[in-house]
Amino acid sequence: MKATTTRQMSSLLRKRLLIRLQSMSKAEVIAYLSDTVYQERKRLEDDNQPEYEALLTSATKALQGSKDTIHAALLNLTNFYAEEIHTHFSNRTYDLASKIIPSALTRLLTAAHPFQLIGSDFDPASRMTIQGPIEQLKYLSKHHTLVYAPTHVSNLDSPLIGYALQSVGLPPVLYGAGLNLFSNPLMSFFLSRLGAYTVDRRKNNQLYKDILKSYSAEILGLGHHSLFYPGGTRSRDGTIEQKVKKGLLGTAIEAWQNNLDSGKTKEILIVPCTITSSLVLEAETLIDDALAAQGKARYIISDDEFSERRTLATFARKVLNLDASIYVRFSQPLDCIGNLVDDDGVSLDPLGQKIDRKAYVCDDDGNVIQDVQRDKQYTHRLAKELVNAYQRDSIVLPTHLVAKAALMVLQTKHPHLDKYQLALLSKTERTVTTASLIQMVDHLAKQVRALKIRHALPNDLESLIERAYQRFALFHRERAVTQHNEFIVLNSKLAQYYGNRLAHIPLTPLGE
Repeated sequence: MKATTTRQMSSLLRKRLLIRLQSMSKAEVIAYLSDTVYQERKRLEDDNQPEYEALLTSATKALQGSKDTIHAALLNLTNFYAEEIHTHFSNRTYDLASKIIPSALTRLLTAAHPFQLIGSDFDPASRMTIQGPIEQLKYLSKHHTLVYAPTHVSNLDSPLIGYALQSVGLPPVLYGAGLNLFSNPLMSFFLSRLGAYTVDRRKNNQLYKDILKSYSAEILGLGHHSLFYPGGTRSRDGTIEQKVKKGLLGTAIEAWQNNLDSGKTKEILIVPCTITSSLVLEAETLIDDALAAQGKARYIISDDEFSERRTLATFARKVLNLDASIYVRFSQPLDCIGNLVDDDGVSLDPLGQKIDRKAYVCDDDGNVIQDVQRDKQYTHRLAKELVNAYQRDSIVLPTHLVAKAALMVLQTKHPHLDKYQLALLSKTERTVTTASLIQMVDHLAKQVRALKIRHALPNDLESLIERAYQRFALFHRERAVTQHNEFIVLNSKLAQYYGNRLAHIPLTPLGE
């Protein structure tokens, strides 16, 4: 992957912004800059950033000047954002990481000093199962630009996908990572040089959002394989994404059309990906956040388990050393309109016939017709196909099924309580019989198999339940499901979190 300097990227982003500004009236430009100044001053009320403050002060004064003066202020802010966002990907660092990762992923996530990166006995190859059309993706990656679009449950997802790609011979990707992950200097050094660019989700101004989208379109246009999470942030309640954000998805269509305009033959292809793990490091914080304030999420969490080095190390040591505890499944690749593609990247209609996708956006002379509304519809279609792929290719694990069964039994015991009330029950009130849980697990497992859902469930019912118990015993202050002879005690919050992984599957409890 050929690195792009910050200066080069800033120049590309400035050119994009100038094109946008030339189509705007002075009143629209004033409103554009005013939004940035207002949103950022509001955000920075309790945060002192002298360099940025100087830029905002200059931008405030520019609002009283000419249109050119306002343009200059916006371009200066673009330079600042480009410096903050841009990745410093290094082929040398990536090559080094490729050699040490098989024995040092845990160290990479937890080390306080570079020398601590060496010497772990962790072997991800024996702990992670990677599935999907790998050979097709390897061929396509040599001729086209791939955008991996995974589900998102944990801050561990990006390094784990990075390892999955490297281990099967797929090239590295660029991806957005939350600004909070760069607070650790060592983590920041490796994240940026392994392909991460910075995303500050606290910035709500339109200029920043536009710059971020332009950045994504530029790196795709330059041929860099990319990764972004269409869900936007980690699933708070454990469910697989039912809806996805369309902003960054739209940049794939934009980059593809730009390629057509410039005569490039590379396609932009989307690869849905599901990440499934027996346990999730941040599950307790995430489900608490989902249930708080009547289910309204805070959206940005800066103090979860991932930020606690000792907790992260414990999780890595206990959970990542489980056999086949993590599944990464790549789905069939799509074009950026949502059609499946063949082994050469050619789009296919629902009957499997080849179609010329250029005809969707070009006139008879092959020139791209700009149509914002049309592109929104195409992005909507792509988003729908991503959700379908997530639900089709997700994998049911024992912890998910047993948690779902336990929660169904608890709901049967307290039929008039909603999920918030179930989360507040005392230990005695969230106790059910072991026999009732076994019956429900058996009932649900039969449904999963009958529906031909992808799963990694042992055929033997006793082994299935025992495996879930073992997993739950490894982590979290209180287990999601704990057996005490003939009784089962639930942590109803965690049972909801892990059971929600199956929310998209039409499972019915006993008696229905």
